[in-house]
Amino acid sequence: MSSNYDLKEDIRDYWSQRSKSFDRAFGHKIEKGLEAEAWAQPMRDHLGETPKRVLELACGTGEVTRLVHDLGHDVTALDFSEDMLAVARLKHAGKDRLRFLLADAAQTMEPADSYDAILCRHLVWTLVEPEVAFADWFRILRPGGRILIYDGDWAKPQASGRWAARLLALWDKISPDEYYDGPISERHATIMERLPFGEGLTFERLAPMLEAAGFNSIKRLPHDPIAQAQRRTCGLRNNLRTRVYSRFILVAEKPSV
Repeated sequence: MSSNYDLKEDIRDYWSQRSKSFDRAFGHKIEKGLEAEAWAQPMRDHLGETPKRVLELACGTGEVTRLVHDLGHDVTALDFSEDMLAVARLKHAGKDRLRFLLADAAQTMEPADSYDAILCRHLVWTLVEPEVAFADWFRILRPGGRILIYDGDWAKPQASGRWAARLLALWDKISPDEYYDGPISERHATIMERLPFGEGLTFERLAPMLEAAGFNSIKRLPHDPIAQAQRRTCGLRNNLRTRVYSRFILVAEKPSV
């Protein structure tokens, strides 16, 4: 088996290549309007209206960055792909209350007790050493700080989504989608099989790990409003994609004392 370092380099290279088409792939670009509102609502509900110092992990091209920044928070957007950050910086050029940081989301090197909130989208399933990452996130959060995670089980279709997965597989054979993982989708699979969450990430598996790291008040929030908003504006192919995998949102706190 390859070392953790080699796997991280593979992951970095994969996402760097995807930076060129990332915003054209369904599920990554966040459309303004109903979809953006659905993604932002958990931030409103659980980060609060008072401006916070927020760390966004694995910011990618800055889609979630836009949402949390527009809510009035001071945002540090972190990613370990220079190519992803280049796209994000260009997209958000000239904005105040926003800095971009080239760093590893699992070992941020940020000061202890320095952020009021941490959020990430579709990051946790890629972690090579999740326990190390969770300990670091707990360390850099201030007492009473919150973590907000958007993620899902990308390893296999949920039971109710198997029919959609079969239809999509047939559709992709007839007419491949050049932006949906494109020619490096096989590489995606080889990376996933080497990850701790390669067999699937679920709320039920993640919650005890965060509790072991010190977090409490762990709750599952519904992801359905996001999928429903996406279906209002997307075509049939992407409508099917919203039905394949089980997705969830998790919020947790660092104890105040």
